[in-house]
Amino acid sequence: MKANYGYMDGSGDYFITIDTDKCVECETRACVAACPANLFVIEEDDWDDLVALIAQDKRKSVKYDCAPCKPVTDRPPLPCMAECPFDAIEHSW
Repeated sequence: MKANYGYMDGSGDYFITIDTDKCVECETRACVAACPANLFVIEEDDWDDLVALIAQDKRKSVKYDCAPCKPVTDRPPLPCMAECPFDAIEHSW
């Protein structure tokens, strides 16, 4: 299942998508440590699996919290995406 966290406003879509089917296989949880904005938390989902989620209090500020890592030309991928061994994390921008 793909879970979308973030929001849409007049300036665009600002979502982080986590594919929990891929995430459940991860044991490193490297995305949590890689995110400088501390957006990620590990919690139990509806099927009792531990997966990465975006913290409840951060979901409406994704645009601003992710801005320092936002990719522009000739920059590496976002830290959370680069550290995810299962490619379970996507960003809408």
